[in-house]
Amino acid sequence: MKSLPLLIIGWMAFVVTTNAAESTTAHQSPRAEIIRQFSIYERFDAYLAWPDMVRAANGDIVILFTRTEEHLGPDGEIMLVRSTDNGETWLPPAVAYDSPLDDRESGVTQLNDGRLLAHIRSVQWTPENYLNLPQNAYETAQIGRWIRHTQQPEYLAAAHLSGSWHVISDDSGVTWSEPRPGTDSIHGGIQLKDGSLLVASYFKEYDHIGVYKADSEWDEVRKIATVHGPDPNSIRFGEPHILQMRSGRILMMIRATSVPYNDGSPRSYLWASYSDDNGANWVEPYQTELWGFPPHLLELSDGRILCSYGHRRPPFGQRVCISEDGITWEKANELIIRDGANKDLGYPASIELEQGKILTIYYQSNVDADAEPRMVPPDPNRRKPGILGTIWQLP
Repeated sequence: MKSLPLLIIGWMAFVVTTNAAESTTAHQSPRAEIIRQFSIYERFDAYLAWPDMVRAANGDIVILFTRTEEHLGPDGEIMLVRSTDNGETWLPPAVAYDSPLDDRESGVTQLNDGRLLAHIRSVQWTPENYLNLPQNAYETAQIGRWIRHTQQPEYLAAAHLSGSWHVISDDSGVTWSEPRPGTDSIHGGIQLKDGSLLVASYFKEYDHIGVYKADSEWDEVRKIATVHGPDPNSIRFGEPHILQMRSGRILMMIRATSVPYNDGSPRSYLWASYSDDNGANWVEPYQTELWGFPPHLLELSDGRILCSYGHRRPPFGQRVCISEDGITWEKANELIIRDGANKDLGYPASIELEQGKILTIYYQSNVDADAEPRMVPPDPNRRKPGILGTIWQLP
């Protein structure tokens, strides 16, 4: 039976259990010009997280995300919600993918022919995984229930489904193909002009980023490049996102996770790199001025580049930054999109609804920023994170 590496278990567990930040930002960023803040989908009994978003070939805005009981629950499923009116209203969610295991993370790559390619990661938890969590990660009764779930015959028999998969939709996300072996990607990849698919990932080799390429057959994925972090004993790279600019240059923004894990570490700045040869070679990664994670990149209609990211130290919330060239990222160009009550938030993604008008979606609890729900262990009666959205105006 395949289990999660202990390193990943530690990383995921400390998302729940780590407390105070090591430092706070000295500079308070200005707020974006907000048009509307709203909730896309919430449920009292569900933990909703890690969304990605794309505009489908039929014009719909499609969001994929995970629905589970708690961050480390054993039985997540991938949900899909859509808007047919440019983000004004949202249809009820539907299940897009649900195996007997814990299905989480569902980045989307839009293919040149209009199809959608979703990158799924399915995890098979073990009793040992839960028994090794830090003290007070969750209520004892909840841990016991999850352990019993992992011992159910259907769960044990699904070991072959653990891993990374991709599914394809040719009807704007209404139906999806059977899963095939794939590559992790929290916010999807890109399809180049020659038809090849480029994806940046990190789960198989946690101390650096792997750049993977597939040609006309999506099953034949091969690694073509490696992007190393500066020091795996201090920070580790993860959750990258790539974007191909109109010029052909490919940008990469990378999450830096401190060692040992701490959401509020002063080392958690975004790092950047770029390639001018379709991903075969990358400049040595460099640290930007942007603190937060993970990143999502968008080329705006005016040619500027937008990076969206979560901010998991006070003041908590969602951030964006605008770059003229995608290479230089300045803290002075950072904007606050929404405040949050605690660090259980982030993973924003953005699209341009019309010139200068942006929709950014993310996960966080829909409560006032000064609310203080118990998080160690998480209060099961708190308002759990939902999928929220902000429509805002570019400066």
